Amino acid sequence: MTEPKIVDTKPVVLELEPGDYWWCSCGQSANQPYCDGAHKGTGLAPVKVTIEETKQVAFCQCKHTKSAPFCDGSHASL
Repeated sequence: MTEPKIVDTKPVVLELEPGDYWWCSCGQSANQPYCDGAHKGTGLAPVKVTIEETKQVAFCQCKHTKSAPFCDGSHASL
C-alpha cells in the first residue's frame, strides 16, 4: 500500500494539551486521527507531533496534506 486511505474530506479540529501525539498517515487506524499500529505492512508511518502549549489544531483526515499532520486544504482537490 503506497496510497493512504481517505478517512474524511475535511479536517478534524481538536484542542490539544501539551505532549506528544502520533498522527495516523495511512488512514487504517480505528482511533483516528491517532495511530493505533494499523500501518504495519503498509509502507507508511505515523507522524509524531509535539504540542508545547494548549492549542487548537486541524489534523488532516484525507491523508494527502503536504504539511503533515496538519490540514493544508489538499482535500479540496480530491
